[in-house]
Amino acid sequence: MPINSGIEAVTDRIRNRSAARRAKYMDRMRAAAESGPVRAHLACGNQAHAYAAMDADKASLAEGRAPNLGIVTAYNDMLSAHQPFQTYPDIIRSAARAAGGTAQVAGGVPAMCDGVTQGQPGMELSLFSRDVIALSAGVAMSHNCFDAAVWLGVCDKIVPGLIIAAATFGHVPSVFIPAGPMTSGLPNDEKAKVRQKFAQGEIGRDELMQAEMASYHGPGTCTFYGTANTNQMLMEFMGLHMPGTSFVNPGTPLRDALTVAATERALAITALGNDYRPAGQVLDERAFVNGIVGLMATGGSTNLVLHLPAMARAAGIELTLQDFADISDIVPLMAKVYPNGLADVNHFHAAGGLGFMIGELLDAGLLHDDVCTIAGDGLARYAQEPKLRDGTLVWEDGAGHTLNDRILRPAGDAFQKSGGLKQLTGNLGQGVIKTSAVDPSRHVIQARARVFREQADVKAAFQAGEFTEDTVVVVRFQGPAANGMPELHSLTPILAVLQDRGLKMALVTDGRMSGASGKVPAAIHVAPEAAKGGPLARIQDGDMVRLDAVAGRLDVLEEGFDARTPVTVDLSANEFGLGREMFAAFRQAVGDSTEGAAVVV
Repeated sequence: MPINSGIEAVTDRIRNRSAARRAKYMDRMRAAAESGPVRAHLACGNQAHAYAAMDADKASLAEGRAPNLGIVTAYNDMLSAHQPFQTYPDIIRSAARAAGGTAQVAGGVPAMCDGVTQGQPGMELSLFSRDVIALSAGVAMSHNCFDAAVWLGVCDKIVPGLIIAAATFGHVPSVFIPAGPMTSGLPNDEKAKVRQKFAQGEIGRDELMQAEMASYHGPGTCTFYGTANTNQMLMEFMGLHMPGTSFVNPGTPLRDALTVAATERALAITALGNDYRPAGQVLDERAFVNGIVGLMATGGSTNLVLHLPAMARAAGIELTLQDFADISDIVPLMAKVYPNGLADVNHFHAAGGLGFMIGELLDAGLLHDDVCTIAGDGLARYAQEPKLRDGTLVWEDGAGHTLNDRILRPAGDAFQKSGGLKQLTGNLGQGVIKTSAVDPSRHVIQARARVFREQADVKAAFQAGEFTEDTVVVVRFQGPAANGMPELHSLTPILAVLQDRGLKMALVTDGRMSGASGKVPAAIHVAPEAAKGGPLARIQDGDMVRLDAVAGRLDVLEEGFDARTPVTVDLSANEFGLGREMFAAFRQAVGDSTEGAAVVV
């Protein structure tokens, strides 16, 4: 199927906009590649330090003829999504030896959990952790001992940070290896109901804790379709995973077989062989467009609207919010996965998953097939699914049809004709809204504003019974320069309670919402942010605000609004405690959310 003309137009626009930056980037990557296998240029003393602890692999490493993989890992056992990575280095080393290569853990990167820090001061380090991860991975790769890299990471900021590093070392082939989702526990919608009951004081903390533990119960990613699982989708749509690997559960024979296969593939695509596939070649404008198509078709996390521009800049490519908006208008919403439905990612995978979706989108001309992936040329390979046949890993065609049309539908019979994200512009600035989980009757909200400085103040007003009419809740000074742009997901239960009471509610903020944000309309990432004198700093209690997700507008309907003097606030409370003092330079240097709220790119 020829590529859709609208998708092609957006791709051409990105290619033309990025031409100068991309050309410089590719020149740097070619120069790095042309210097030859990296270890050949290290002095004997350099190499001796690098191989001293490698026991049986020392001889192979010293000869320098076999490919050596650098493992960059986000393992820790506090995060369920990353705990399975504990065993991966041994699996990868064994698989590499069996295939005639070697592998070393090049370094580790931090991996914080937004689920732990939601509503807590530590959340103010969350977005900046992406740039720290990129820097940490850069340190690991700077030893220049590796013919390819394998990247072990899953969650919110980890994969984007690793992509930034992989693109920066774009002359090195990169294979991303996931850990998979935990098995299904307490259904996500039941968990949400318990949270709302707790917010209303109907149940105690013991019942809330019981529900949370039943939902988050074992190794693997959380099962809702938040940022972590959106990241895994993205790696397949962009050709950086082995096909079909995203949603295979941890600790299964298939999961281990896929890790071995990823290792073997990483060894096969180095410059030492005949199928050299450097990361910078894979990460071109078509790959990023395919990633955005996947984001829209699945109703993925709003966090990726921040991360994708930062990831792309590291590869010399410039994305804008208009690119997201235009692709969203073209691509149908094909999946209903919580919070955009009742199913979790295990149910989605069983219904046909990413393989079915990629096949459908290719047939509809909505994806670029002419791409370079780590698995080979063309994205069609990713329409297949992996299986173990008599202990041997094979890829086979999937069912070719959805196995549950309440979860997954064909492109021609989708849940919505357009994707799940909408760009907003108006006299309040520029932002985005995730509409896929919001009832269409709430896509337009016009109501008086209540303005808050902190999400704790919103909770206090709720507990005091102050919300008695339709309200646009404005939480400002939550942008990247103010306090690191924390997620405000802990507001979701109370706003949902108010909405269920019959009130029309909306949130407007220069902060973020979680990938689990759901049925309450939320205009987020509003820029310029209040701390930089943006329009949010001029809004007052009682102003009439209109959020129109249909027309893509976000406005204050008050005469003289633009002439008001922006308010300023004391931000010193956000500068200290739990490590925040170490990130002052990040808050001062960070870019706008429209460009990815990045520091290092």
